Amino acid sequence: MGAIHVTGLRASIVSLPLRRAIRHASHVRSHTENIIVRCTLSDGSIGWGEGVPRDYVTGESADSALALLKETNWQSQLTPCTDYVEVVRLAERIAPATIADDDRHCRGNAARCAVELAILDAYGRSFGENLTTVTELIAPDLYSFKPDVQYSGAITSSKGLKLRVLAVGYRLTGFRHLKVKVGIAGYDDARRLRTIRRCVGRKMNIRIDANEAWSPDEFRRQIGLLSPTGITCIEQPVPHEQVAELTGIRQQVSIPIMLDESLCSMVDAERALAGGWCDRFNLRISKCGGYIPTLRLATFAAKNGLSYQLGCQVGESAILSGAGRHFATSVRNLTAIEGSFDRHLMRESLAYEDLTFGRGGWASSLGGCGHGAWVDTDAVDRLATRTETLV
Repeated sequence: MGAIHVTGLRASIVSLPLRRAIRHASHVRSHTENIIVRCTLSDGSIGWGEGVPRDYVTGESADSALALLKETNWQSQLTPCTDYVEVVRLAERIAPATIADDDRHCRGNAARCAVELAILDAYGRSFGENLTTVTELIAPDLYSFKPDVQYSGAITSSKGLKLRVLAVGYRLTGFRHLKVKVGIAGYDDARRLRTIRRCVGRKMNIRIDANEAWSPDEFRRQIGLLSPTGITCIEQPVPHEQVAELTGIRQQVSIPIMLDESLCSMVDAERALAGGWCDRFNLRISKCGGYIPTLRLATFAAKNGLSYQLGCQVGESAILSGAGRHFATSVRNLTAIEGSFDRHLMRESLAYEDLTFGRGGWASSLGGCGHGAWVDTDAVDRLATRTETLV
């Protein structure tokens, strides 16, 4: 087989409605605007990628991400490939146009992720490989294949009877991990967590996510109120601008602190390690810039004595769910796994497969090629609000 090259790259903003509004301390969302990229190769293979821009995470909107993709000279970066090893090297090298004031090197991450996944998917279908191979090549020390994995449940803004029913449902169906959103204005977090703990029992692993809701002083007060409920981790308790305050707080609390909005790039990771800001990374493929950068961050964490979990962003379609499934089933020592909420959250599907986790959060590894999701082109075209040709 001769060298195969990219003949077409197209990006769209796709508006996807959610089944219900999702509320946390930073935002209320009833739909999501995602970046969907289609990659076409010289042998006719087609691949798809996805990014989920969030201005309060990486500083990207759907419009700014699409504009960045449009102004990037992709043609000069897309060299022909003769095997999948060359594909992975190509995918790791690709980069959107430079943003002058991007000190954290993350403001193009959702855009980059969409292109990277599209390239890996298209060439994966051409060469008969999937993203598990990428894990083996990029992070061999972390590679460990698992035939199935168990996802975490999530409780966002539910309260009252709905909260109790949801919590009991998670326990009865066999979930072992649960994330609870806290810091929402007007909510009594300690009371909610006590209720959840009574409903799920002592064996359920409960971690909380504040989405930057508290000041450092508020965090100190809240931890005293919430720790008796048996929480195992606190995610992003303070705004990114105050994250350096976590150094001192970590010396006063025994519950691990995890960074999310403050952990979007290798720059963030290196600063967090040097400053002693956290114990754990929340790795989300879109906000971290793609599958390969996420693997690099997991490797960095492992080498420096930090733990890490696989997270997800509200509104991920089957494309990112497929990528997340490959990550979850091929990377060792994940403390928790989030994602694959597809059917439970999305009103519209962009793929023919249903990648939603099953009872108890269990889901099987994905075979086949690419990221594992066969995208419905008609659905993408119908839901697209704007499309640009990149190559």
